[in-house]
Amino acid sequence: MGLLGTGVGLGIWGDVLFYGRSLGLNVLLWALAFVAALGFLLRLSQAPLHQGRRWMLLPLLLFSAAFLWHDSPLLVATNLLALAGAVALAALRRTAPDVVRTAPGDYVAGLVAAGASTLAGSVQLLHKDVEWDEVARSLRREKTLTLGRGLALAAPLVALFGGLFMAADPVFRNLITAAVPPLEHPLGQMAVILAVAWLAAGLLRDLLASREEARLLSPTAVRDSLPPLSLAPTEVAITLGALNALFFAFVLVQLRYLFGGRDLVEAHAHLTYAQYARHGFFELLAVSALVLLVLLAADALLRKEGERSQTVVRLLSAGLVALVFVVMASALQRMRLYEQAYGLTELRLDAVGVILWLGVVFIWFSLTMLGGRRNLFATGAVIAGFAATAALNVANPDALIARTNVDRPRIDIAYVGGLSDDAVPALLEALPSLRPDVRRTIAAELLRRSEKSGDWRSFNVARSRASSLLRAHHGELVQFAKMG
Repeated sequence: MGLLGTGVGLGIWGDVLFYGRSLGLNVLLWALAFVAALGFLLRLSQAPLHQGRRWMLLPLLLFSAAFLWHDSPLLVATNLLALAGAVALAALRRTAPDVVRTAPGDYVAGLVAAGASTLAGSVQLLHKDVEWDEVARSLRREKTLTLGRGLALAAPLVALFGGLFMAADPVFRNLITAAVPPLEHPLGQMAVILAVAWLAAGLLRDLLASREEARLLSPTAVRDSLPPLSLAPTEVAITLGALNALFFAFVLVQLRYLFGGRDLVEAHAHLTYAQYARHGFFELLAVSALVLLVLLAADALLRKEGERSQTVVRLLSAGLVALVFVVMASALQRMRLYEQAYGLTELRLDAVGVILWLGVVFIWFSLTMLGGRRNLFATGAVIAGFAATAALNVANPDALIARTNVDRPRIDIAYVGGLSDDAVPALLEALPSLRPDVRRTIAAELLRRSEKSGDWRSFNVARSRASSLLRAHHGELVQFAKMG
């Protein structure tokens, strides 16, 4: 019953923090409440703090705090993915003696288990865990009835006198309305409360389970439910050999055309060099990611028979990794040329970040999976993902995009003007040097942005700094918007 009440409390707190508001301080405040609730319930139930729960706390709080920093939608999405990864870590508390040495499949199973528990764990909580007969008996007890009658008597009197005090003193009224947010949209707010309470209670139930069989779905059950499947080394070697041949042929083309010169491309592809670079980047990104999955699947399915045949498989895997590095270099070269011609966007910058992360992961794959230390690969890849997310927060993508794109001969004014508040300092700095028509449009957009009012629950540093700068440059912006 305490778990159900905690979930409802977190749902109400989620409505207070999130309904109709941008993400910022509210994410950290909710995460802190969730961690406090988890700690309280663990202490109440005298459950041990398993290693997965401990590993979850640092990234959960770190990337919740990241919402206090920047305003970029790209970073919002990336930080949310990092939070999902932190929750997946918590699901691994019993998959291995040490989370650090957990296999890649266990991480996938942990994410599936955590997702299933978050979405459907409340069903088990309401159906099995809550003893409704005991709840009904508690409600009929004299102490409960006395408490209910007291609240029923107090409520109308508090409303009456509170209303009079609010009418008599505007300062008191403002304090009350700030402390007790009104239900301006009751249906929408009730939906938020129910959704957050449902998800929080389901996840908490999973995190509190002391036995694997008490969980809705454990990573072990996910892994064991998969049908047994294995491949002979010869089958894996043929597959990897065919992929090596295909990749080698593609690499030869890349070495000749992309790295061979602009004239060769324009003569044979009947495209400008920028147009050639524009095509294929995301396909090459998909190729790089899929190769990693293929190599992990090959390692997981390979039957451990015959040292010589396994050595052949490792050599073919190493060759494929080397060829993939050339493919990724080609993708980055295409993106560099594309950026020079068309400028940066959040999607392009995010894709470059994924390519760089994949490069680190492939290096780690070579050192661990191919170097005889398979059990260290998954944790290293996850840590690399957390590090990449932190690096992206430090890089401040929207500010970088604004500085880069305003120097281009052709500027997508609508895109640059629509960047988040992270870009405001860079745009204000560049404004005097822009063409009159571009300056006029961006100044008008910044003036419209300066009229927006904030809310303390949505606070972050980027919005606060942008608001201060826009107020300080208001007169200059008005002049630019009129004159251009």
